[in-house]
Amino acid sequence: MNLTKAKAYCRKLPGATEDIKWETNLVFSVGEKMFAVTGADGSERGISFKVDDDRFLELTDRSGIIPAPYLARAKWVYIEDPKAVSDAEAAELLRRSYELVFAKLTRKLQREIQGA
Repeated sequence: MNLTKAKAYCRKLPGATEDIKWETNLVFSVGEKMFAVTGADGSERGISFKVDDDRFLELTDRSGIIPAPYLARAKWVYIEDPKAVSDAEAAELLRRSYELVFAKLTRKLQREIQGA
């Protein structure tokens, strides 16, 4: 996984925003709800994001992927080794994280983001 490509992918998702939180974290959100987090200063090698409950154990059993610190209880994973996933799989996982968070937004906010 190329982290630069992963961040570019997050930026292209409908209604996605990014900002700096906790001084050093680049946070990608939709409807003001986080769907991905990485380091803002460029020193971070990995990225954290939400996954489906049934994929959490599967992914964290893989080498290079761990439960995300502070967010594991909400089924977030942290890819600490960029070689653990391909760019295509990273895009798929980030898209799914976005979809999981988007689904929890109000219908009104979903329509605003979709431009309907």
